Amino acid sequence: MIDVMTPGMVGFNREVSVMEKITVSLPSPLLTVLDGLARKWSTTRSGAVAELIRRVEQEELEKQLKEGYLALAEANRKDAEFFLHAQAEVVLRDGN
Repeated sequence: MIDVMTPGMVGFNREVSVMEKITVSLPSPLLTVLDGLARKWSTTRSGAVAELIRRVEQEELEKQLKEGYLALAEANRKDAEFFLHAQAEVVLRDGN
């Protein structure tokens, strides 16, 4: 959730950060979208841009984590297949 304070300051999770001022040029259709998001999220244009960047950053992190988990799962599967025969021998031998 975004907390709107004095101009140039936005708090995320109740932490206040001083923001750097930049200038961004947008085509009218994108500015209309940005204004709609700012109204929807009850924040300023700056707050909406900050939230959009935060969301993209979060999506990238989640994508990297997913890729890492999938690679780890594949490595674990290969290890399990490699040791399956040895485990089967022990189970079959102990079962007799």
